[in-house]
Amino acid sequence: MSETCYAAHIDASKNIHRLEEHLLKVASGAAAYAAEFSSDQWAELAGRWHDLGKYSDTFQKMIFDANGIEAHIEPEHVAPRNHSSAGALYAVESLGVHGRVLAYLIAGHHGGLPDWYKIDTPGQALGERLNENEYLEAALSARIPQDILAKAKPVQPIIGGREGFALWVRMLFSALVDADFLDTEAFYDSQQAGRRGGYPPTTELKDTFDAYMESVTEEADDTPVNKVRADILADCRNAGRRQPGIFSLTVPTGGGKTLSSMAFALEHAVEHGKSRIIYAIPYTSIIEQTADIFREIFGDSVIEHHSSLDPERENHKSRLAAENWDAPVIVTTNVQFFESLFAAKTSRCRKLHNIVNSVVILDEAQLIPPQFLAPILTVMNSLSEHYRVTFVLSTATQPALNTTSDSFGRTSFRGLNGVREIVSDPDDLYRKLDRVRMEIPSDFQHSCDWEDLAEEIADHECVLAIVNTRKDARDLCRLMP
Repeated sequence: MSETCYAAHIDASKNIHRLEEHLLKVASGAAAYAAEFSSDQWAELAGRWHDLGKYSDTFQKMIFDANGIEAHIEPEHVAPRNHSSAGALYAVESLGVHGRVLAYLIAGHHGGLPDWYKIDTPGQALGERLNENEYLEAALSARIPQDILAKAKPVQPIIGGREGFALWVRMLFSALVDADFLDTEAFYDSQQAGRRGGYPPTTELKDTFDAYMESVTEEADDTPVNKVRADILADCRNAGRRQPGIFSLTVPTGGGKTLSSMAFALEHAVEHGKSRIIYAIPYTSIIEQTADIFREIFGDSVIEHHSSLDPERENHKSRLAAENWDAPVIVTTNVQFFESLFAAKTSRCRKLHNIVNSVVILDEAQLIPPQFLAPILTVMNSLSEHYRVTFVLSTATQPALNTTSDSFGRTSFRGLNGVREIVSDPDDLYRKLDRVRMEIPSDFQHSCDWEDLAEEIADHECVLAIVNTRKDARDLCRLMP
């Protein structure tokens, strides 16, 4: 081995992934992702320094010995395999308080974002790891190229200020982790890396969708309900050309929200150059149905990402895309979407940078958990204001999530900012699609025996009767004429 041949990885065929090449490619990839939210300077430094600890003689000897390659490196007295502390220490030493941001990213790029103080994971707190100066000394004793060690303090501001700091760090972390995963994958398995991407642009998806909707419209009967659905679809297409932000789509059940919201998303994506459409649904029971509708239209451009996904419904490409949401249409759960925005694990955070510049449709928005409402609405505002995410709150029962003020002009509820309704007259829709008449008994104390109930039911063509037990259902059924 040449004196300057430092390895980041070695594969089964003993090919060497050169460390300098790996660091520069990860830096370039992470910077490209973070440029989408004007933070490429931060991500580029994190990429260059994330594996700095691999320059130590201890790590190089370990990796060459593990692959049966004679490296002629003398072992150090300092032990182990920790290769992330060195880069974190170098960032703080080089950039001071700015370096602490990078230290979180670098120290956590394998194990997840650390806490500053020790809580339940002894030895993993960042505050402690930044005292392990021996790791940096071991790395800097190597002949590290100056283009790797070059220092340039980022001048780009923290996105969202103090309130948005945690989300911004996670976005940077996502950019670093995904770039690291992808460059490592390209070395170990170039065929798998080649299966990624290659999806059609949103302009092509919109053409496909428009053709599908035209065929559906031609086959639809000329009924009052279909006329209302056509009006809703037209409203969604028109609203898609409005400026990005947060929208509500208030449509009664049966109004065709699923396809109409997709019409809005595609129109909006093409008009404003959005990268992808994310459809988040609270129930796994209806995710597959929704994904099937979209897959019938868009084919393999749709991926599902949820806990109950049947492996037989997946293919190799969809599994890869689910790792980082690198596909134009994502169908997922509210849990998967929102928990990832507050996560620390690499696997959960890896996809976050691909939420930037997207259209997110929250189906059944009224089911956002009340106990988590405050942080969820805060992060939605931040994504909309700073990360170019357009949200659509799609539901028949629109929750009151707007920011409200009291009579003195003080904020009484800190909700979503500037929500705009998509349909022109929601109240008129409810009148036109009203198909249920509710009659409340005048006397709730009055009981009805099975015979009278059976006779009343028999007068109707179709009835849903809800009873207390299966025995009650059988008794009522036996009395039916």
